[in-house]
Amino acid sequence: MPHTGIDILTHLLLALYPAAAFFFIEVASRYANIKQSSKLVTQGFVSLAFAIAYIVVIDALGLAIALLIFAPLLFIHARNVRAKEYAKQSG
Repeated sequence: MPHTGIDILTHLLLALYPAAAFFFIEVASRYANIKQSSKLVTQGFVSLAFAIAYIVVIDALGLAIALLIFAPLLFIHARNVRAKEYAKQSG
């Protein structure tokens, strides 16, 4: 792995920031009683925002790629949850 000027502690902190944001969104959505599909879409957009910030500002490409892979998975899961919620409501 090429050295990009990011030490191991900074790399760990950069990995923890999105996790903390996902945790905050989870707690806030439960407290505010927000639908699960909306929560997942919000987490997907946060994942994309962190990935773009990591590419543009910090040049942490490895973490950005992981977040870019994770965002579409969150969107697909939100679509599936929304379909299940719709099926449950329509009976």
